[in-house]
Amino acid sequence: MDLVVVALVGLVGGLVTGISPCILPVLPVVLLSAGAQGARTGPSRAAPVRATTAAPVRGAAAGVGVLEQPALLTRGGAPAEPPRANGARPYLVVAGLVTAFSLATLTGTVVLNALGLPGDTLRWAGIAVLVVMGLGLLVPRLEQVIERPFARLAPRRAPGKDRGAFVLGLGLGAVYVPCAGPVLAAVTVAGATGRVDASTVVLTLGFAIGAALPLLVLALAGRRATERLAFLRTHQRRVRAVGGVVMLALATALTFNLTDGLQRALPGWADSLQQRLAADERVTQQLDLGGVVTAENEGLSRCTQGATTLEDCGPAPELRGIDTWLQTPDGADLTIADLRGKVVLLDFWAYSCINCQRSVPHVEAWWQAYRDAGLVVVGVHTPEYAFERETDNVVDGARRLGITYPVAQDNSYATWSAYRNRYWPASYLVDADGQVRHVHQGEGGYDVTEDLVRELLQDADPGVALPPRTQVDDRTPDGAQITPETFLSVGKRSNVAGEYVEGEHTYAAPADQPADTVALDGTWTTDYQGATAGEDAALRLRFSASEVRTVVGGEGTVTAVVRDASGTVVDEVEHQVSGPPRSYRLLARPDLTTGTVELRATPGVQVFSFTFG
Repeated sequence: MDLVVVALVGLVGGLVTGISPCILPVLPVVLLSAGAQGARTGPSRAAPVRATTAAPVRGAAAGVGVLEQPALLTRGGAPAEPPRANGARPYLVVAGLVTAFSLATLTGTVVLNALGLPGDTLRWAGIAVLVVMGLGLLVPRLEQVIERPFARLAPRRAPGKDRGAFVLGLGLGAVYVPCAGPVLAAVTVAGATGRVDASTVVLTLGFAIGAALPLLVLALAGRRATERLAFLRTHQRRVRAVGGVVMLALATALTFNLTDGLQRALPGWADSLQQRLAADERVTQQLDLGGVVTAENEGLSRCTQGATTLEDCGPAPELRGIDTWLQTPDGADLTIADLRGKVVLLDFWAYSCINCQRSVPHVEAWWQAYRDAGLVVVGVHTPEYAFERETDNVVDGARRLGITYPVAQDNSYATWSAYRNRYWPASYLVDADGQVRHVHQGEGGYDVTEDLVRELLQDADPGVALPPRTQVDDRTPDGAQITPETFLSVGKRSNVAGEYVEGEHTYAAPADQPADTVALDGTWTTDYQGATAGEDAALRLRFSASEVRTVVGGEGTVTAVVRDASGTVVDEVEHQVSGPPRSYRLLARPDLTTGTVELRATPGVQVFSFTFG
């Protein structure tokens, strides 16, 4: 990879992350401890000279490393304001964050494994740093003791109050968990598998710097505001105490994973930018997402897609980068190592994907039938849309699909990339020895997969009593006759006829529209998620399928008139749209139908895609 291009990709990816809700947990600490505490105490416009008779006075703030200083006079003889503190503190905090985050991401897993330490050791170390530094801000004498061993880490010209700033940044970097995205996915996979080269280091540093720049800007803004506000400037002790309380609060929230709920409760205002970055072909080529070959997963190349017999595809890569575990006892993690002795079926899915919706009933049936015989099913939910990253949406989607087996939220695409996966749905069958024995990407092949599950269960336990084979209708469509999945987003636009403009635009549907396409009419606003209806918003879809569904979100109403090839109305539907985006049925017929859907949406409704069965 071109290192300059890699650096730019990392920087842009980091900047997008740095303006996302993921910075919120560390933002108060940065504002108070890097910004307000780094404020200079006053604007000494006149050049001060030392008084010859004045007695020493206490420093501007006790316990900041400057216990006493001589009184100062201006040249006119008037008392001068105390000297400004060193302005390096915001930079030191952010530099520490960049350093710790980069090292933890690139080498943390490898180092911890080599030392035989738990994978969350660095996180707990970061939390401990926050606790100690927070207590130091509340107890000045303790701060002096804490900062003394780390004095050499700060520039020699930095006063005592800045000595621990870099250490604080190290603690923040160890606990900073940025939002997932294509750049972070590539960095995480490289770091977790130990395949770190010059381009990976450059990518990581670019990402870390990009993510930290918004924090630095906010810290400098906080420092500037403090310098302008007399109350804050003259009550630095109170500011420091508040900073200490905030640090302890952050440490407590991280200990009990309370920050996750905060991030989920906020809108993902940077999601569209993240999607745009992920959709860029140049970024995809540079990162080679989904195709990272490592010593851990290189054996997967020996698997034949949809093979009818068991194959030897090497050891199963470990489950990694999972944000949240659902439907496990007490939310506990599952690992391939811990499941040794069981037959494991990993099913990659996304809840709004109609292909997954058709395959899930088969997977659920296998879980119900064979779990007592030694089968473990793990649904690896890797989001196709930004809204699919929300845990509440995934929980709702799993409930509606009747999923009862464990689900892992792979928002960072870490497990997806570890398995070199590229499809929704996709299943990976792992034997009792932890070896991948079968891969099927896409729908269909359920009879074969079940045959192989039964064979592996008998291999693991020759005396096992297997239940009868499951009976679930195979609704896999004939792809040669069915209209392909159709997207309305800027990044994934497909099968769109007529005009298509990014942003707000008023359309006129073409009179002559090709088969298997969609055309916009009226006012729509397109972005990297989908198309949002404006005034008189309508669209016309030409299709061949027995079932037509659309993924829609927002609040409002969607109405659709379905006509067959002769123009005769065969169905009319209306859906009240509310809640998380999900799939709504527009047509369901027993036989393949060729026709047209004329859809109207009220303003504010967002249409993402159309799927066909």
